[in-house]
Amino acid sequence: MKEKNPGFLLALPSIILLFLCFIVPLLLVVLYSFQQPYSFEISADFSLLNFVDFFGEDYYSSLGWSVLLAFLTTVILFLLCYPCAYGMAKVFPKASIWITLLLVMPIFVTSNIRLFGWTLILLKGGYLSFLTSWIPGMENAEFLYNFPVILMGMVYIYFPFMLFPMELGIFMVDDEAVEAAIDLGASRWQVLKEVELPMASAGIFIGSLLVFVLSLGAMVEAQVLGGSTVVPFADDIHHAFSFQQNWPLGSALAVILLAITLVL
Repeated sequence: MKEKNPGFLLALPSIILLFLCFIVPLLLVVLYSFQQPYSFEISADFSLLNFVDFFGEDYYSSLGWSVLLAFLTTVILFLLCYPCAYGMAKVFPKASIWITLLLVMPIFVTSNIRLFGWTLILLKGGYLSFLTSWIPGMENAEFLYNFPVILMGMVYIYFPFMLFPMELGIFMVDDEAVEAAIDLGASRWQVLKEVELPMASAGIFIGSLLVFVLSLGAMVEAQVLGGSTVVPFADDIHHAFSFQQNWPLGSALAVILLAITLVL
């Protein structure tokens, strides 16, 4: 008699927890998105007015800013992290554990505190302003509350989320395959394009997806470093739920953001 696989029974508690704490709330958000505006109860009176408001109230512009920030953050982090990850995985593998510890330690401090630390450096009269005050024409330079500094904050916050999956992907690249490609006359660019990047693609894809999704739903960086220069889409969702008390509208905006994430 064939023995039953106990895997499902062992995973059942986790499946139930995932269903109750993740799937059910998402289903409630979807149901709320089709309710009448400012309704706090789920009924059979479905409506598409909340999705119409997405275009009527100019929410698509904040979504565009969020997508642009997420895309640029992902591209910049890919360019920054690949050399670092390559060094940790292939050049200095014995020192990678210490480098990892140094990079992980700041994560134990909440991102809000770290971002407020950047405001002390960048605000007018701060440390950077003091250093640049000796440069003619930059005595009263303003470094905060603009698009580049928001992008810088997002690159800083999400750096580990790209680096560590990418390091794992590069670690899986077979050194013998690289040596074989070189012996067959491949240039360094061909080795990178035809051997290393394809073999490390799993880690690169996971890191890029993590960074893009997290950046797409980010709003603290724009609030702390950007003021009201850029209003991210997540801030509109927060405003609809909290200040407007329009849960169906907030749910509809959240569903739109969720749909983009699911497509990815």
